[in-house]
Amino acid sequence: MDNTLWINLPVKDLQAAQAFYEQAGFLMAKADSSNAHQAAFYVERQQLYVMLFPQESFKAFTQQDIADASIGSEVLFTLSAKTREEVDNFMFRIEQAGGTVYAPSGERNGMYGAGFSDVDGHRWNFLVMDV
Repeated sequence: MDNTLWINLPVKDLQAAQAFYEQAGFLMAKADSSNAHQAAFYVERQQLYVMLFPQESFKAFTQQDIADASIGSEVLFTLSAKTREEVDNFMFRIEQAGGTVYAPSGERNGMYGAGFSDVDGHRWNFLVMDV
């Protein structure tokens, strides 16, 4: 396997979270990665996978309580985009999928991007960066 980042997220409703990520344009991983206990997605060109686990499963392997992402930030994930149009199109899909846009597309700090929360409140950025 290539060097890849796996983000593991607890979700309140696995089916609702899975539907959100599919509608938002995240791609389902191999069929054996998703089942009634987890769902796996990958982000094209990012070498990144997102694993969704029901809260009780997540709590069992982290052995910690779950942070309430709806009232505080646990972490901020950032995905890179190549163009402003890619950001705008992605954010349109996020809204259509039921996500919350907390920072509309625009120029900030020399970068063009936007921010959204998924159905469980996990926060993401999508930015065009010249690093």
